Amino acid sequence: MDLRSQFARSLRTETAFDVLAVARRLAARGKDVVGLHIGDSPFPSPEAALQEAQLALKQGQTHYCESGGLPQVRQGVARWLAREFGVEVSAEQVVLGPGAKIFELLFCEAVLDPGDDVLVFSPHFPTYLPNIERRQARAWLVPLRAERQFRPDPEEVARFLREAPRPKAIFLNSPHNPTGGVTTAEDLAAIAALIRGREIAVFSDEPYCHMVWQGQHRTLLQWPEVADQVVAAYTLSKSYSMSGWRIGFAVASRALAATLETLINTSLSCTPPFVQLAALAALEYSQQERDHAMAQFRRKVEILVRGLQKIDGIRVQMPAGTFYAFPDVSVWCRRYGITSHGLAMYLLEGADDRFGVACLGGECFGEAGLGFVRFSCAEPDERLEQAVAFIGEALERSHRVREFLEQHPHYRLTVPL
Repeated sequence: MDLRSQFARSLRTETAFDVLAVARRLAARGKDVVGLHIGDSPFPSPEAALQEAQLALKQGQTHYCESGGLPQVRQGVARWLAREFGVEVSAEQVVLGPGAKIFELLFCEAVLDPGDDVLVFSPHFPTYLPNIERRQARAWLVPLRAERQFRPDPEEVARFLREAPRPKAIFLNSPHNPTGGVTTAEDLAAIAALIRGREIAVFSDEPYCHMVWQGQHRTLLQWPEVADQVVAAYTLSKSYSMSGWRIGFAVASRALAATLETLINTSLSCTPPFVQLAALAALEYSQQERDHAMAQFRRKVEILVRGLQKIDGIRVQMPAGTFYAFPDVSVWCRRYGITSHGLAMYLLEGADDRFGVACLGGECFGEAGLGFVRFSCAEPDERLEQAVAFIGEALERSHRVREFLEQHPHYRLTVPL
């Protein structure tokens, strides 16, 4: 007997966590694995957050609190937004939640009805589509192009508004996971002009807001004429190395923020108050630690990209943001008749018995990612150099690729690249 809903039966997990499980299983058997698959920070959480969490626990901050977040934390986030990005909001426009990912779901519940159309630029974060499907809405997928530095094209926004049967929402992600593209002020100004005055909501996904290596971070919240149409989501997982704390926040109009608070009330009750207070301490007192970590991330990205650029058959550009590299490996995919995720799993499982590199095929982020591979840079510098040297050698081991494909025929390339 299968009691699951049709939606549940179709649901797939985020591939990074699947690869994480394989990598850990191989490591437990003694294989040396360089983990370039999961988007987690290797740095410790800020000292201020650790101290504040301990104090809050001793003071009994372990009970229910307001569903939208502690008032002093909401006020602190509003101060942070003004300081970091010049965005002036009230505390009532801030809602706390367990990370940023939850706000994908809550945004969809807040604004989408069955049959609505949602513009998603692809490759895309893999949990976008399940959250859209939960509302029986339709994703309108548009590819991001390397020749545009993986930036969203306003002309595609205009086409979506013109041609989609029921355009209702747009998902923007900048800096972009997995490609590293960064949306410019010109891009956002053009998008703002297109959606102004229309019943179009924007989910602005901004977890990597402090990882911009070219230009500066921009958010649609900086365009007052459309700010009330935007739900912007942030997390302390990346910039503040607090992924396991599960803490983030969203910023929206008062009306949408109140709706998000109601949705949290009816699903999660609230976010743990001692975690909120630790987050507030990080936001207020850990700027120097954060900026030091960001500088290290930038160096790691440069090490990885420079190394990949020396490998024949790989095309890669320095990402404008994030701690990911997104090289084009289609030459190797065509040569061996293997998908890009198959190539990624080969580097982990099949290229060598004692050593492997864990990464993700671009198709884990939608069909538009086929032919690419995503590498995270959350490893020590010397391990990044070791990984790059191994990748160059592993790609030349044609006999091992053939053996891997024979054992895993589902990775055979069946579409043209």
